[in-house]
This record gives sequence, structure tokens and C-alpha cells, in this order.
Amino acid sequence: MNADQICKTMSTLKSLRTPHEQVWRDCYDHTYPMRGNGFYCEMMTAQEALNRKARIFDGTATDSSRALSSQVQAGMTPANSLWFGMDVAQSTEDERRWLGESAEIIWENIHASNFDSAGFEGMLDVVCAGWCALYIDQDREKGGYLFDLWPISGVYCSASKPGGKIDTVYRSYKLTAEQAVNEFGEGNVSESTRKLAVDKPQELVEFVHAIYPRKSYAVGARLAKNMPIASCKVEVSAKKLVSESGYHEMPVVVPRWMMIPDSVYATGPVADALPDVRMLNEMVRMDMAAGDLALAGMWIAEDDGVLNPRTVKVGPRKIIVANSVDSMKPLQTGADFNYSDTRITRLQMAIRKTLMTDQLRNQDGPAMTATEVHARVNLIRQLLGPVYGRLQTEYLQPLIERCFGIAMRAGILGQPPETLAGRPYTVRYLSPLARAQKLEEVSAIDQYVAGCAMAAKAQADAGSAPDAMDNVDLDAAARFRGEALGVPSDVMRSKADVQRVRDDRQQAMQAAQEQQQQAAMQQMVGQAALKQTPGAAA
Repeated sequence: MNADQICKTMSTLKSLRTPHEQVWRDCYDHTYPMRGNGFYCEMMTAQEALNRKARIFDGTATDSSRALSSQVQAGMTPANSLWFGMDVAQSTEDERRWLGESAEIIWENIHASNFDSAGFEGMLDVVCAGWCALYIDQDREKGGYLFDLWPISGVYCSASKPGGKIDTVYRSYKLTAEQAVNEFGEGNVSESTRKLAVDKPQELVEFVHAIYPRKSYAVGARLAKNMPIASCKVEVSAKKLVSESGYHEMPVVVPRWMMIPDSVYATGPVADALPDVRMLNEMVRMDMAAGDLALAGMWIAEDDGVLNPRTVKVGPRKIIVANSVDSMKPLQTGADFNYSDTRITRLQMAIRKTLMTDQLRNQDGPAMTATEVHARVNLIRQLLGPVYGRLQTEYLQPLIERCFGIAMRAGILGQPPETLAGRPYTVRYLSPLARAQKLEEVSAIDQYVAGCAMAAKAQADAGSAPDAMDNVDLDAAARFRGEALGVPSDVMRSKADVQRVRDDRQQAMQAAQEQQQQAAMQQMVGQAALKQTPGAAA
């Protein structure tokens, strides 16, 4: 694409996104106004953000959004445990070892970067607006990964395939004239920007960053212009292409919560709770006004020639001069605080339920039993299971592919086994949410094994052969259970190691039996010799 085509495409994408922006603006208005920067004006000042925050009279939606974002982040990408692995079909021991070590190196480098902070803020956008845009690249200065969460107010998306993942992202952003010259070079920017860099270096210049799949590219290309994903930056006012590059993988991941029909965009759970959030905000505002009346009171006064209602002031230690005590009386406000308290409490509970805060948060009180824990995990799996499936496809999968590609090209994973060349790998998720989806199968395995064991015992008690356990592959059951529970690979032995341990045990048992046999034979030989010796019987 040339600069003119990119500007036209940007204009079209803006018009397609405009109908949905009011919903996102309202969601941010009632939770995190600062995160909606760009939807209200080009640049929100700190005072404007405080003014918008002051219009929120109840923090239930804000607190619940933060709690849900934290739970999703901790459930998908915990920083304290490995949350993914990599596999290939019919892998050997060396291949599994290299893939396991590579996954651990990538995981360590992800969390050694700024991913945890950027990922959490991204989940806030997903919960509030339904989507976010996370840019992933290599840190050119310090090494490792660099995660940059783009404000969604300046991001416009499209998909090249109907119903497919977002693979085209246009971003509108601004640089100072000085920054533009330093980044793109003096010869690549327009004449007006070069003059601004000299006369007004802090003047802002608008750019568009277009990222889209190329129709024709070279496999394993070394030149950025031949890579599968194109990256073009255009100076908008001059319609000048200032940079053309490319990526091996899609560098921007765009996870979505709930799709808007006939659109690539989405809405989040805050949009579902928005009617209750608006009602709660208005109820609390009216309750505060009623409370002000209840504290200060409301009065009626008569202008009796002595008392002037327009100048009288009510307060402690004040004497009001009037012609009669009936000239000024207090009025009943008519406010029903019991109703408002009940209504506010119900709305708060409804918001927490919609945003799944009550179900996902740790419950106060005594420690839960194993049955309660299992029921709670099942509830979390049911609530977040469908959403987690989409986030796996649109968030975790492209994130790992991008990080793996960067690490592989940087050479930090070492030399892979030659047998892995050209073989596709699959990502195996080990996060708490992924394990929660497998716990039902773990429970079924436990019940099945226990049932077969009881049947075998009943057979033995009845004098029959206890062959009910022959139906169970205990090795497969133990391995699946360990993987589903997220047991570290260092703790679980591989099949080859298990076979080696069993062979050693068998050999040790055979050696012990042989020693016993030899000892018994030597004893028998000794006893026979004693019998043949004259006088031995005496």
C-alpha cells in the first residue's frame, strides 16, 4: 500500500468503529475514566480525569472491574508458575526436553519484562470495553521482551477473513517534531516536519501505523519488506510514507470478550452491568442529597414584618427574631432511607454478580473443605470457561507464538534437535483456568479408579479373581492427573524414567532372590557336609 491508500483505509476503519464508541465511553465513564482517554477529547488532562471520577458516586463497578481483571490475569498468566508448555506429535525424549526448557525460558523472560503491568491494564480494557491491543516486540536496548499497551481510542481493527481473528491493525498516534525526525530520519519526514523540528520541536505531528498481512511474501525472509506482516508508518498531514518494515508474526494481539454482531469489535462485562451501574450512581447521588437535607433540615418561613425569610440564616447558637413561633417551621423531607438503602444494596449485589466478583473472590471465613473447593473451582470454570476459550485463541496463542519467534531468532533457546525441523508445535496450557477445565475429568478418573478398586475388593472377598482393576491403566491415569493438576515436570518422571526405575527394581529383586537362593544352597551344602563328617552327629 502507498500512503494515500493507507489514509483512505484509516478513514474507512474510523467510520466503521464510530457507532460503538459511545458504549465504550459510557463504560469507562462509570469505572475508569482515565482509561478512556481519547474517546472524550484528543488529550485528557489530569483535572478532567478527576472531574469525571468525581461524577462516580459509588465505586462498586470500579472495584468489581478491578477484581475481575485481576482474577482473569492471575488465572491465565500467573507470574509464580509456568502457565504453558509446548508439544509436538510423537516427540522423543530429547525433543520434549528442549521444548520444555524453551517454554520455561520464554516464560521467565515474559515475566522479567513489563508484561505483568501491561497485561493487567489490558485486562482492564477487556473487562470495561471488551477488547484491548497489546503490541509485542524485542527490547532493542536492554534485550528481552517489550510489551506496549496501545490506548484503544487510537486503534482501528479489521479481519481479512470473515469471522476470523483480527490481523489488520491501524493505530493513530502523535509524536513531537523532534521525536519524528529522530525516529524516522530527517530525509524521510516531510519538509514541514523538518521545519517544525527546528522552529517548534515540541509541536505534535500525527502519524498512522498500519499493520496488515502481505498478499505475497518470502518464507523465512531476512529483509523486513518481504516478511509476512507488513508495517507501514505514514505522516498524515503530508500523506508521506516515512517507514516501511515487517514482522515474522503478528506483533499485536487483540483479545475480545463478547463479539458485537457483524463487527470485529466487542463489548465487555461492564456493558452488561451498565444499566444497574447507572441506576446505582443516580440512587447514591439522590441518597446523598437526601442525607444533606436530613442533616441540615428544610424550613418554611412567613414574612411577618419582623422575620425576613430572604436573609434569615439557620444554624447553631443563632437567634431568629420573628413575630410568632409559627412564622418559621421545619418541613419533613419525605425521604425514605430504608428504601434507598435496600435498593442500593440490591443494585450493588446485581453489579457484583454480573461482574462475577462474589463468585471469583476468596470467601472470608473458615477454611473450605475439599468438596467446597471442588464446587468453587467448577463454578469458576463454568463462569469463565467460554470466555477463556476465546482468550486462549486470540490472546495466549498469538502471544506465545510471537514470543517464541523473537526468542528463537535471538538465539536464546539454543540449538533445537534436527528432528524438529519443519514440524509444527502445539501449545499446552497449564494455567489455573486451564487446569480448572480439566478438573472434572480428574474427578471422573478418581471416581472410576475408586469404583474399580472397590469392585476388585468385592471379588476378592467373594473368592473370585480380583481382576476388576485390569480395566484401569494406572500409569495413564496418574500421568493425566498430574498434568491436569499442574504438577511441575521436574517432579513427574517421564515414561522412559519410569520404565528405567521399574527395570532397576526388577533387577534388584532378581539379584536379591539369587542371593537368597545361593545362601540357601550354601546352607544345604553345609548341612550335607556336616552329615557326612564322622562324629558330626555327636
